[in-house]
Amino acid sequence: MSAETPADTPPEIGGAPLDDGAFKAELAALIPHLRAYGRSLSGNRDVADDLVQDTMLKAWAARERFAAGTNMRAWTFIILRNSFLSQRRRARFTTEWDDVVADRILSMPAGQGDQLHLADVQRALMQLPESQREALILVGAGGFSYEEAAEICGVALGTIKSRVARGRAALGALIEDVVTNESRGERTADPMAAIMADVDRVSGGLPGRGGDDA
Repeated sequence: MSAETPADTPPEIGGAPLDDGAFKAELAALIPHLRAYGRSLSGNRDVADDLVQDTMLKAWAARERFAAGTNMRAWTFIILRNSFLSQRRRARFTTEWDDVVADRILSMPAGQGDQLHLADVQRALMQLPESQREALILVGAGGFSYEEAAEICGVALGTIKSRVARGRAALGALIEDVVTNESRGERTADPMAAIMADVDRVSGGLPGRGGDDA
């Protein structure tokens, strides 16, 4: 593999490549999405920014392999994820949860819920297995389809559906536990109903079962 073709980039996509100006503009527009995904994987803002920078450089070096009209967001997410996995083999990342990711997963409109609920979600998300947390973030916060999320993670469609389903169930149970322990029945509203309704909405509803990977 040549120096111009980074090992962490996905296989070549057929079709005509974008011109450099269009590629650069489309790539720059993805920076906020890449940063959010990087934070969700690493749990650390500085590490996430390093991952994004590395992803941008690798994507630019491999720009001739990307075809106009295809999904650049999924393509760059694959590059970032591969970079993260490569770095994780060499170093252990510290956890510094960013509330932006939790907020985007829930997509809670102004006035719905309070900071306590958001803090509950943050704590619960960090207790999920990494594979389930990543699946929820891709399908919920990232807005990817199950097919796209499966491609990014390099797993079968049934596996990603299973991860989202199990992650949603585990997240709901964890939050309910926290709320029950903290409120002891003092809240009249059911925060779980609103929270899980939002997760259902952004993840496309309850997915079908499939795959056996947690």
